[in-house]
Amino acid sequence: MSRPPVDYIERTRSQYQSLGYPPYQWVENKLAPPFVPLSRPLHESRVGLIASGGIYRVGQMAFHFKDDVSYREIDTDAPMSELRISHFAYDTADARRDPNVVFPLQTLRELAHVSRIRELASKAYTFMGGIYSARKVRSLLAPALADRMVRDEVDVVVLVPV
Repeated sequence: MSRPPVDYIERTRSQYQSLGYPPYQWVENKLAPPFVPLSRPLHESRVGLIASGGIYRVGQMAFHFKDDVSYREIDTDAPMSELRISHFAYDTADARRDPNVVFPLQTLRELAHVSRIRELASKAYTFMGGIYSARKVRSLLAPALADRMVRDEVDVVVLVPV
């Protein structure tokens, strides 16, 4: 049985309104980032993972509040059974059953195993999307995650929004 597509724009508006937030202000990016071709083929690349699905590992603090611009560092060899999800802005039922839905760690491991990518970086990063303040994302979260990608010497990053 197929389900109808989710109207995410209306769903987001309704979710924010039900939580007592002001009307959601969609970010309009005036400048598109420049296209940058891969510097090497994927099979020669170290791949990083950043996801906004609110994933954390057992023993780490869950995400708790709106505009939480913190992030979690997760070892990419962590067992999938140790991953948890905390997010207020989407139905997490499917992601709780299979975290790969919003955090494709197992898929990336398999791609490394069959040499489609050279390797998966040893750390992945997650945060809770649905951050109301675009300014905080631009000035705090995005630069911190970009710094991690540079530090981890990744060639390409898989970004997984929810």
